[in-house]
Amino acid sequence: MSDTSQPQEDSFISHLMELRDRLIRSILAVVIVFVCLFPWAKELYAALAQPLIASLPRGGQMIATDVVGVFLVPMKVALMVAFLIALPYVLYQIWAFVAPGLYSHEKRLVLPLVVASLLLFLLGMSFAYFLVFPTVFGFMAKVAPEGVAWMTDIDKYLSFVMTTFVAFGVTFEVPVIVIVLVRMGVVDLQKLKDIRPYVIVGAFIVAAVFTPPDVVSQFMLAVPLCLLYELGIFMSRFVGSRRDAEDDSQQKTA
Repeated sequence: MSDTSQPQEDSFISHLMELRDRLIRSILAVVIVFVCLFPWAKELYAALAQPLIASLPRGGQMIATDVVGVFLVPMKVALMVAFLIALPYVLYQIWAFVAPGLYSHEKRLVLPLVVASLLLFLLGMSFAYFLVFPTVFGFMAKVAPEGVAWMTDIDKYLSFVMTTFVAFGVTFEVPVIVIVLVRMGVVDLQKLKDIRPYVIVGAFIVAAVFTPPDVVSQFMLAVPLCLLYELGIFMSRFVGSRRDAEDDSQQKTA
């Protein structure tokens, strides 16, 4: 009994060591990129704040109410950018760790989904930065009462940007989520079509929670969410048919 358990313990320890090594590599990759970006931390924050700065009245500026905020906030932005740049390498380390335990058909499904998830998340962030931010900030500048100096703290602005990035990034993951649910057999296409009205209502509720209290920004989150849900249903047709084809071929082989 001890002879049988010994190889299992050795295998478990080797997996832990491999996980540790890949985590260290991932962290080092982020740290190295961060160190390279450190001299341009202020420029990176300026680029992140550009949509708001462009919407401020002439002479308007952002403020820092925290003593160390002028240093820490740009560092946070540089770290965020470093993580995004190193993310493909981090995902590769994760893939290299889990891939040996997957079947060939699982590898054919998981790898495209991981790549698609990354691209869709970045697309959601880009959508928020280039379309949502100018629209929202422009609207806020117009509705600001006369005589009110519309300025914001740089740390609060960063918090708002991060929340919006996550909201739109996750929203753009809807097609991948739908495909995974269909592939795993949790729901079928007909069920997805039947719950479409509830998804539309839920999209506007989510938009109301994660966007500023204006109709424009809520529509800019809810409408893409609904469209991406429809895209997920459309793509799931091909995933479902491929799964059925595999099942049929296995039955024929049996």
